[in-house]
Amino acid sequence: MKIGIVGLPNVGKSTIFNALTNGHAEAQNYPFCTIDSNVGIVNVPDERLDKLGELYKTKKITPTTIEFVDIAGLVKGASKGEGLGNKFLSHIREVDAIAHVVRCFEDENISHVNGIINPLEDIETINLELILADLETVDKRIERLKKQAKHNKDELSNLEILEKFKVKLEKGEYPVKDDFTIEEWNYLNNLQLITTKPILYIANILEDQINSDNLYLTQIKEKVGNNRIIPISAKIENEIAQLEDDEKEVFLEELSLNESGLDRVIKASYDLLGLQSFLTAGPDECRAWTIKKGTKAPEAAGKIHSDMKRGFIRAEVTNYNDLIKYGSESKTKELGLTRTEGKDYIMKENDVVFFRFNV
Repeated sequence: MKIGIVGLPNVGKSTIFNALTNGHAEAQNYPFCTIDSNVGIVNVPDERLDKLGELYKTKKITPTTIEFVDIAGLVKGASKGEGLGNKFLSHIREVDAIAHVVRCFEDENISHVNGIINPLEDIETINLELILADLETVDKRIERLKKQAKHNKDELSNLEILEKFKVKLEKGEYPVKDDFTIEEWNYLNNLQLITTKPILYIANILEDQINSDNLYLTQIKEKVGNNRIIPISAKIENEIAQLEDDEKEVFLEELSLNESGLDRVIKASYDLLGLQSFLTAGPDECRAWTIKKGTKAPEAAGKIHSDMKRGFIRAEVTNYNDLIKYGSESKTKELGLTRTEGKDYIMKENDVVFFRFNV
């Protein structure tokens, strides 16, 4: 899973990227400090793995990972190349989802590219540039399809999909899944269009506002919805990134926080992309694997190795909570809590699985 962090210059993108990834991206008070995208790969926190590791006395614990890409600040006119915009927009096309960082604090020592703090206007600026970038891409593809459709009638349906998509862009709107069939949306997704990517908003707020909404945050929630925005104090997250695990727990408790910004961003990203994880466990390794919700057992087995998908026989599935409660596989089998599932089984969160397969 690859998440692109975008926003206007000087909104705290690189600072938040550093905090989330414990990386070392440049974070200075001038536009376009970040020119090339920075990449950080982060282990997804999963306390289930630690408990399974203790249960199996495992040699190795392997969490699943998430990749963050710090994309340089976009400005008005980026779709036309302003501020090296074309280069930055190409990086956005390569990610699975977008985390849009919005500045929601006043600080006279940190300049704003537009000279005034207005998060709603900042969001509109970025959204418009991404729409214009896609509009240019769609126009070019439509022209190609018109020529191809003269000799290949199968391209006519694709042409109709793109023209329908273009109408939304020309209205300044983000196209949404509900406007298209599943097949149409899958076709659009394969074109690496920016506006088909799900968006999560990260509100960068001051340290003393972490447990309350300021005016800016309230405005954004009203615009994008409460479940699509995560308030984060870049300063607090930077402090958390420097602490050991036991120190983090104490620090978060002192701030009356249940979890770090990183944890909240990861959980929200999973929900945004419709992802979940299943677990494999044993004395050699306990590991988490990321899959799409609705994935069937053979496809999940293929995440581990293609041979396991090809030769899939069955999946032996135990719920994580049952395994921890009763303390061993032998006990869950004795109680009938370990199930045998076939090819049509749809994987669930908290599944601990052993796949049987033919080589």
